[in-house]
Amino acid sequence: MAIAERINHTVQFINNYVAASTFGRVFRLEGCGHEKAIGGSVFLREIRAGVTTFFTMAYIIAVNANILSQSGGTCVCNSTTDPLCRTDEAYAACVLDVRKDLITATAVIAGISSIMFGFLTNIPVALAPGMGLNAYFTYQVVGFHGSGRVSYRLALTAVFVEGFVFLFLSLIGMRQWLVKIIPASLKVAACAGIGLFLTLIGLSESAGIGLVSGSSTQPLDLAGCPAEYKDEFGACQSHKLRNPTLWVGVFCGGIITSLCMMYKVKSAFIVGIAIVSIISWPRDTNLTFFPRTTEGDMQFDFFKKVCTFHPISNVLAVPDWDLSKAGSNFALALFTFLYVDILDCTGTLYSMARFAGVVDPETGDFPRSTIAYCTDAVSISIGALLGTSPVTAFVESGAGIAEGGRTGLTAISTGICFLIAIFFAPIFASIPPWATGCTLVLVGAMMARSITDINWMYLGDALPAFVTLVTMPFTYSIAYGLIAGLLTYTTLNTITWIIDKISYGRLVPEDYDLHEYWSYKPRGGTSPWFIRLAQGQSHFWREEDRVDEMRVSGTTMKGSAPMTSPTTPDQLQRVVSEEKGPQDHYHEFPQRLDGRF
Repeated sequence: MAIAERINHTVQFINNYVAASTFGRVFRLEGCGHEKAIGGSVFLREIRAGVTTFFTMAYIIAVNANILSQSGGTCVCNSTTDPLCRTDEAYAACVLDVRKDLITATAVIAGISSIMFGFLTNIPVALAPGMGLNAYFTYQVVGFHGSGRVSYRLALTAVFVEGFVFLFLSLIGMRQWLVKIIPASLKVAACAGIGLFLTLIGLSESAGIGLVSGSSTQPLDLAGCPAEYKDEFGACQSHKLRNPTLWVGVFCGGIITSLCMMYKVKSAFIVGIAIVSIISWPRDTNLTFFPRTTEGDMQFDFFKKVCTFHPISNVLAVPDWDLSKAGSNFALALFTFLYVDILDCTGTLYSMARFAGVVDPETGDFPRSTIAYCTDAVSISIGALLGTSPVTAFVESGAGIAEGGRTGLTAISTGICFLIAIFFAPIFASIPPWATGCTLVLVGAMMARSITDINWMYLGDALPAFVTLVTMPFTYSIAYGLIAGLLTYTTLNTITWIIDKISYGRLVPEDYDLHEYWSYKPRGGTSPWFIRLAQGQSHFWREEDRVDEMRVSGTTMKGSAPMTSPTTPDQLQRVVSEEKGPQDHYHEFPQRLDGRF
């Protein structure tokens, strides 16, 4: 007991000492004396939250490298009999070297962008090359082993240019305006939809426990069988639910983590991931991450190095600026990246800010949003120079937020872990997907609770929200989910508006008075910085402090996810402020978020 008290005293001393320092004031830690100190922000908790985010994101080091390397990278196929070089040993060796380059590049860009984002925005959101975007880059733009219409180098040029276009759109306030004009229920549905998207990733085989898979006869099928019972599509032909890795992931990574969260055990996510990883590392077991195959032997040889550094030699600064080679194909790739990425990046960043509880439901904005979007844009261009697909805010940041992350220290801690992982890449690249799968499912469950905030009383709001909700996971794309929801919303409500005008107000839906207010002119908020400068405002670089005031008290508003983590018992009370609107009478919020209503 004395030892526990001594440890608690030491932890408290460290937290108080850091909070009272200049460092604590910079990040507005609780107790720093700053007038806008962020409630619930504690130094060691921020570090723990950042490490949690890293462990849930660590799979991207290996997965992103695996996906992008299938494009062939800068390797050249010279075979006349095998145009895709499927069996060419020299080409395979080059692709393997490119994969190692991309492991380093992924860790570097994730580290740099997360640290930069955390320091400049003070928001607990980490950045890395996005899942889905990397698959689109590889299979739709460049093609398998460079079989597409745009070369790997030229595709990187498109990503580089895209970053600067995003930077321009962020500076003029276009990305902020885009978020603000999205109807409220669609924004809520986007947050919950990303939770379902995370859940599907966690249940899949490539980045999860392998409970579900696709097949040749249906979109989704029950899986969980050993590899020898799968067909060419990855579907299980027999022995479903008999893969030992599935059950290790469920019980050690899911049940144990859930019990730790229920009993408020700190670092619950890290505990589950570590247990499953350690169980999966020994060879010659039916749980091993390193089977006796060619690929397994290569992975194990890389794992045994433990600490090593592989320099980026093949994909560093290789964008091709000779646009005449692709012509219209380059323009198509650029604009496709733009429309997919602007919705994906912007939607994810907004949803994570909302999950962190820093979004003002009146203005639809969050602190330092312009800086946040600009940092995201610059990171995309830096990533292109390192050879990776577009960088985006990672939905796995929700794990760190759930662990108690409140400030940019969480993102900085995650970034530092990624930079350390450059030298320990063999370890972090060997975290099995079934070790992180249930963590993603748990985070998805936390994000899905915002479904109750959707305006279900009016179909014109409810149906588009539902379409957004289900399209995100089933199309494996945040952008397509938002597009589907926006098209549904626009179609339904435009037709309703036309009928209302033609009938002079005599034909309107019976429950039309329950619809949510919407306008292309968002209520509240601030003008872009250059407009504030033109108006002669002396502090034109400062945005309104309304949202900051929310963070001072550690509370949230209606329509925004809770500031506090469901895993911290001292901050479970949800504070709901009043917001005018005809739909208020049907909103019923639980008073607590720990299961007691």
